[in-house]
Amino acid sequence: MVPEEIKRPTTAITDLDALAFNYRSVRSFIGEDVRILAVVKANAYGHGSVACSRRLEAEGVEWFGVAMPSEALELRDAGIRSRILCLGGFWHGQEAMLFQHNITPAIASFEQAERLDRAARERGEMIDVHLKFDTGMGRIGIRWDRVAEFARRSGQLSNLRIEALMTHFAAADDLSQNEFTCLQSTRMSEIEAMFRSNGSEPRFVDLANSPAAIAHPTTRKSLVRLGGVLYGLGGDVLPKGIDKPDLKPVLSMRTEITHLKDVPAGESLGYGRSFVTGRDSLIATIPVGYADGLPRVLSSRGHVIVNDALAPIVGRISMDWTIIDVTDIKGADVGTAVELIGSSPNCAILAEDLAAATDTISYEITCGISSRVERQFIGLPEVV
Repeated sequence: MVPEEIKRPTTAITDLDALAFNYRSVRSFIGEDVRILAVVKANAYGHGSVACSRRLEAEGVEWFGVAMPSEALELRDAGIRSRILCLGGFWHGQEAMLFQHNITPAIASFEQAERLDRAARERGEMIDVHLKFDTGMGRIGIRWDRVAEFARRSGQLSNLRIEALMTHFAAADDLSQNEFTCLQSTRMSEIEAMFRSNGSEPRFVDLANSPAAIAHPTTRKSLVRLGGVLYGLGGDVLPKGIDKPDLKPVLSMRTEITHLKDVPAGESLGYGRSFVTGRDSLIATIPVGYADGLPRVLSSRGHVIVNDALAPIVGRISMDWTIIDVTDIKGADVGTAVELIGSSPNCAILAEDLAAATDTISYEITCGISSRVERQFIGLPEVV
């Protein structure tokens, strides 16, 4: 184990108090009569799934959503007791894991349902499942125009309890596509009516993701899935010009200056010599690169915060190092803190800002922070 005092200073900090604030804010905004499933897949969008789940469970969250059984197992091993929905279902051979660790799968095909029913029957057990329907996303799920066949055959699945019906919106964040969002919602209502007419009584109907839950109140059924908004990533995910809950950024990322040098005008910096100083400059190097999640496309385009001022990235970002120009930054020195994602009294760089500069979404920025970046957590509840 590397001693604390000689660790690399590049760190990602998850503020769990901000996470709890966002949960309470969204809960108040959407109302108390709907259950919330907190999506913590992909390491809680890069924020730390175990720590985030512990804090959200302490706040009263009853459901967590993961992408695959291995992510659910990580939560169970960490002591998370709440219900866990595996949004991506399961792979062949993982059936036993679902029973052993009380993991609820989303079922996206009759073949998958049949395989799980067989495993349940062999164990002499029943298992709750959520049926996932493709109402227009085109990704996974039982197509809306094949539901009648599935509903007819579902009577053969004697060891499965249909606990929920669910779908996923393709464009709930884009108000210009409201007609398509309404079409998906209508298709889901027809699916629900078909199952209920066949004798199924699902406890939950689950349509809304983060943008739908905020922007489309009629999609808030008995369960909503909240992901990005819990982590304060609403700026590029929620539609513009609508009422929204107050949200706080949850993740920040920082490092410090480790090298400093005077460079005369006319010298090139970095791979490919793509940047040439136009003046006598004070150039700093920071120990972070694209292997840590700082997108290479920000080379000579992005900024960082040093002493409450923006310092430009100069030259190409390399795997482990980035060069910045601190000529105009008062007091910049070796050991001076550098904010990569975060804020100071007069400056802010959000994950959404990095996403806009790199033509992506904030989710990709936070998910892209690699495992070699040291993690810290503020507001972590005690493990009972």
